[in-house]
Amino acid sequence: MTYTVIGTKTSRTFRVLWALEELGLDYAWNDDVPRSDAVRALSPNGKVPVLVDGDTSLTDSTAIMQYLADKHGGLTFAAGTIERAKQDGFTHFVLDELDATLWTAARHSFILPKDKRVPEVKDSLKWEFQLSVDELMRRMGDGPYLMGDTMTVADIIAAHCGNWAFTAKFPQDNADFAAYCKRLRSREAFQRVKNA
Repeated sequence: MTYTVIGTKTSRTFRVLWALEELGLDYAWNDDVPRSDAVRALSPNGKVPVLVDGDTSLTDSTAIMQYLADKHGGLTFAAGTIERAKQDGFTHFVLDELDATLWTAARHSFILPKDKRVPEVKDSLKWEFQLSVDELMRRMGDGPYLMGDTMTVADIIAAHCGNWAFTAKFPQDNADFAAYCKRLRSREAFQRVKNA
């Protein structure tokens, strides 16, 4: 089986490509930009990533990654276990506290119409992001991954947010988070996507 992934690497599509590489799955990649005709044909709001599996198109990077993880038995704990509940807790924390903060900053930087942007909000978002990074590292404990010795979907999202934060010039003051992100970026699957 070969999946098709649609979306640019500079978006959350990177997460899906990374998960596919970690899982050792075959896929084709089309780097169509958001809101292009090709993307809108599969994703009505024009957002990427899109994963095509047979006759079905899936959207939302986290939903796609968790689907692949569940289906192929990697990057996740089994549904219905305490470990999975803890993993999901990390996933939701990262999405709510890191990803959402970065997305709000991006919206007020270049996505929203100019007359709707509030650039001053970014200082508050950077402060909030740093608090959330500190809390994430406190919750992680000794690692090396959020769930101890097992890398999961939550780690891909968190490390991707760390890279996004660097690009967006968000604070990089937590040494543990910097080391965590560096460790994940050094993985062969990450490097394959980065250099593709």
